[in-house]
Order: sequence, then C-alpha cells, then structure tokens
Amino acid sequence: MNAIDYAIDSQDPADAPGGEELGALRPLPRISVHAFCESDASQAIMEACGRDRRMAKVSLKINRGGVAAAANMFASIATPNLIILETSTEPRHLLQELAPLAAVCDPSTKVVIIGRHNDISLYRELMRNGISEYLVMPVGMAEILAAISAIFVDPDAEPLGRTIAFIGAKGGVGSSTLAHNCAYGISSLFSTEVIIADLDLAYGTANINFDQDPPQGMVEAVFSPERLDEVFLDRLLTKCSDHLSLLAAPSMLDRTYDFQGDSFTPLMDTLQRAAPVSVLDVPHAWNDWTRQVLSSADELVIVATPDLANLRNAKNMVDIVRKLRPNDKSPHFILNQVGMPKRPEVSPTDFSESLEIEPAAILPFDAVLFGQAANSGRMIAETDRKAPAAETFAQLAHLLTGRTTAKRAKKAKLAGMLEALRRR
Repeated sequence: MNAIDYAIDSQDPADAPGGEELGALRPLPRISVHAFCESDASQAIMEACGRDRRMAKVSLKINRGGVAAAANMFASIATPNLIILETSTEPRHLLQELAPLAAVCDPSTKVVIIGRHNDISLYRELMRNGISEYLVMPVGMAEILAAISAIFVDPDAEPLGRTIAFIGAKGGVGSSTLAHNCAYGISSLFSTEVIIADLDLAYGTANINFDQDPPQGMVEAVFSPERLDEVFLDRLLTKCSDHLSLLAAPSMLDRTYDFQGDSFTPLMDTLQRAAPVSVLDVPHAWNDWTRQVLSSADELVIVATPDLANLRNAKNMVDIVRKLRPNDKSPHFILNQVGMPKRPEVSPTDFSESLEIEPAAILPFDAVLFGQAANSGRMIAETDRKAPAAETFAQLAHLLTGRTTAKRAKKAKLAGMLEALRRR
C-alpha cells in the first residue's frame, strides 16, 4: 500500500478502555471519517461513536460494505482523513483485497481495519504496508474512540483542562454559590489554576460573590470568537486569588443575549487550553446553547433544593443528560438548603431513588453563614474555615477533580446526615 502511517494495536481487546477510562479520552479534532461496515453490529457501534460528545467536531459518514465498496467510492472522490474498514477476509488474502484501495488512497489518509483474525503475522504484514490500526472483532465503542485518539491526538501535547458545569434544577437553588465555592476550593486546596466562567450574562453573580468589579469579559469572549485565544482570554480575566481567575458576566439588562447552539464552543475550547480546571456557572435555562454546554462539559453538577418542583426538574434533566451523554457517567447531584425551618421537604432518600443517583453532597440550610459570605464577597472557607459546609466543599473539590472518589467516607457521612434528617 501507499505510505499510510501506521500504529499497530498490540493489546487484547479485553484490555481496551471501558466506560471509566473513556472519560479520560480527549475530544477529537476536526477530521473527516468514513466507516465501511459489513455487519449490523459494527454499524451500530459506529453510530454510537458518532453520538459521543468526543466526536462532536468529527465529520463521520457510515457506509454499508467493505473494502471493495471503499475502493469504488474513492476512485472518484478524495479520501478523508480516516477510513475505517470492517472485513472478514482471510489474512492471506487481505493485502490483495486492499490493493485497489491503496491505488486511490491519498498518502496522508489513515486507515483502521477491523478484522476477525488475531494473527501476529498479519499484524506485522499490515505494519510493513502502512495500516494505521488493526482491531480484532468484537470491538467496542471505547476501543474505536481510543484508536482514533491514538492516531490524531498528540500524546506529547499538554493535557487539556477539565470543564465542570454547574446548573440549578430551578432558579434560586444556590447553583452559582456552590460553583464558586467549589472553584475556590479546587484552586486553594491543590494550588491549581482555575477559571470561573459566568455564563449568565444578564444576571450573573460571580462578580458580587468575589467582590470584584471586572470588565465585561464574557461579552468580548463570546461575541469575538475570531479573536479568542489564550492571550486574548488572559486579558479578559480578573484575578480573584493566587490561583483563581474570573471571566465575569456584565450582569446588566441594557441588551438581550440570544445565542446560537455552538456560541460557547470556542470559549470552552480556549478554556481547556488555558487552565487545568474551568468551572462553568450555567444559568437555569433550557435552549440550544445550554444544552450544548451541558453535553460538552467533562463533569456535570445538578443542584437542587428538596421540593417537588426541583425533583421533577432534576429528574427531567438527568434523563435528558443521560441521552445527550450516553457514554459518560451520570451527572453529580447536590441537594442544597436541606432542613429549612417550617418548610415541608422531599426526603433525600426519595430524591435519590427518583434520580437513581446518590447525592454527592447534602448541604443543610444555614442562612447566617451563607448570608455573611454573600454580603461580604467571600467564600465559605474564608468566612468560617471550620464550618461543616467548608469541609463539604473540600470533599467536592476532590470528587470533581478526580483526586479521590471518597466513596466510603462520603456514604458514611451521608448515612448519618440522612438519619439526623429523619429524626426531625
């Protein structure tokens, strides 16, 4: 075949990354991919790949047929960046079958073959002839995405930062307050650079919560995507602490803010390159751009208070997010303002059972502590470092950054809290 770069797969398919490791894969760049599937199973897998958020920028076309179909198609049109071929051909005939495709394949095109024969001699022969990857059936979506990532994502490049999106199941549930405190906790506990992006351009509160009077950074970032890079972003940021920066919303009503679905995509891409962690304070709304932000973020946190409207909204959000992100773990769920005096509440147990998610944290209602922090423009840990809420934010910082899962400790603490709530 022509000189098509090769990187052979020497791992057993059973050792390929699963659901947990899939989340560690980076989003793929803007490439064109044509897949040729002989079986219904491989076609279903490729369709699942196409729905994955890591493939959002990829132009994927799925065709029925094998190597011959590919050769016929590309005899008259240019080859894409990547061709994925399923074949059941015997090893001794495979190179002969590939010859017509090699004659029309552009030298820069990568080729991945999904075959049915686990044969080391075949691996070596394909290596000498420049195939980019060889996978043995049956393969899963994680293996295919990992193979594409290995070809097109530079392993020596600086790792992309993680984006953590906070959204409230209802207005006024404290999602912004929790987002800001978690961001502060991550930056102070780990001495990690963190950027808070306040996406609520009309009513954002990040500038107030951090006692800042910054320029309208978010407006310039969103409405000037052609200028947006790390240098330009740095000019728009306001320093809140040694490791925490703010991209503030104008919080003014002198204009309306209507966005297309992908309006915030350039900003999210730039944030990932600019800082190890970016916290997105997403307003309680449902439109094309919020849907896109939530489906693209690495971690998603839904904040709710214990009433029926929050339960309904949170359930709807969890259900749609699971459809938008079928290959990611469930969103994190935080129950806030629990135990407000004289307010009838839905129990945390009922909330968990309905959402089928255990709360990442349960924050009791504390009007004095949170009110003091808000009115002084300080975080909870700054206001009272020994407060239980400050410890909770520290645990969330560990959980959301993957520093630790802390499952046993979190469940033990949660069980005690639930018992205390039942006794009220």
